[in-house]
Amino acid sequence: MGPKLPDKRFNIPMALTWARIAFIPLIIGVFYVPDALMGPHVKNFLACAMFVVAAVTDALDGYIARRFDMTTNMGAFLDTVADKLVVCSAIVVLLAFDRVDMLIALIIVGREIAVTALREWMAKIGAAASVKVNWFGKIKTIAQMTAIPMLLYHDPFFGLPIAFIGTVLIWVAAVLTIYSMCVYMAAAWPHLQREGD
Repeated sequence: MGPKLPDKRFNIPMALTWARIAFIPLIIGVFYVPDALMGPHVKNFLACAMFVVAAVTDALDGYIARRFDMTTNMGAFLDTVADKLVVCSAIVVLLAFDRVDMLIALIIVGREIAVTALREWMAKIGAAASVKVNWFGKIKTIAQMTAIPMLLYHDPFFGLPIAFIGTVLIWVAAVLTIYSMCVYMAAAWPHLQREGD
């Protein structure tokens, strides 16, 4: 892959990232529509569909950026921010409707903040490679990105207990969240100790 393009260059991947950010108020806002205008089941479906579309744009913008050498520093930054905002916003919605446990919400949101701060610090000291994404983090992301749309949808689907399956997956994601964060911290600890000396 070629060198990163100038930060101010606006391209398709960056447009997709901004589109993902634009979905955040829509995912939240759909639940504010009066029930007389839109029933609860329709709201669940639309919120789920918008989250899925946002998740697809996440995979798509990364693929296009790598495939056609369109990566930029600004795009990489916005991509990470958009991911965190979409997930955390959806978790807040689920918490408001009592579809996710408060402990789960705290673990997931807290981890996103902590790991983002840790990566930024490690990048500043030139040790970013020590906290690159691990396999546990990837599995956590898969479980999380499967659980959230299920919990947003919440209604049974052809007899399948979607809410129950989503709840199990979000607990799996929470456990992997804690473990992957411990892996990141263990990798970063020697560097943090040296900086503290």
